[in-house]
Amino acid sequence: MGQVIAVVSGKGGTGKTSLTALLGAALAAQGRSTLCLDCDVGLRNLDLALGLSDRALMDFSDVIAGRAALGQAAVRHPRLPQLSLLTAPVSLRALPDDAAFAALLRDIRADYDYCLIDAAAGLGSAFRLATAGADRAIVVTTTDPPSLRDAQRTVMELRAFPAGQLHLVVNRVRRKLLQSLHATIDDAMDAAGLPLLGVVPEDEAVPALLGRGLADGLGRYSGARRASVNIARRLCGEHVPLMKL
Repeated sequence: MGQVIAVVSGKGGTGKTSLTALLGAALAAQGRSTLCLDCDVGLRNLDLALGLSDRALMDFSDVIAGRAALGQAAVRHPRLPQLSLLTAPVSLRALPDDAAFAALLRDIRADYDYCLIDAAAGLGSAFRLATAGADRAIVVTTTDPPSLRDAQRTVMELRAFPAGQLHLVVNRVRRKLLQSLHATIDDAMDAAGLPLLGVVPEDEAVPALLGRGLADGLGRYSGARRASVNIARRLCGEHVPLMKL
């Protein structure tokens, strides 16, 4: 059975969607069949990050309602055959109930090694839906104080997860900014109260590539891409040293 991992953040602007896309590509490149599931109803952007906006014609509501099978609605990446996307609806009168969403996740676990859920930012009903059926969760934060405070609140909402299944990724890290604030990654870990899964440096190429596909556009030496590969390896159980910024 596959694993379902919710990628969450307490606020927008942490780079959660970009990280989800890069992690999905990294897992697929390692030979793991991976589904990226967008749960941000109405504000979906994961299709843009993966460069699949023209291909995603059906969404997870079509699968839940029985209008399409999972294999029909999930769009396969043209250059990464192990990577697929199941997008969110553009609009939805009501979110699916927990039982219907849990049934969808059971089908996903049967067909994929990993499912990365790009949860809606914030702590509303969409966040609770995305995390209720997940096996693990990754809290994404940046180093700025508002983001760290929201990460703390997010962790409190996820206290039902067992030890070892809740992780922290510090994203968009700028070394000079850390130095000027006299801050360290340890401060972020202490603030969130979580074990560190990875540190992703700020990469100026990422915003420019949204819409064309991060997996295709970022070069081999991209800091964000290399960090995502390391995080994917850790998710698979490897011991990988943290990147030096």
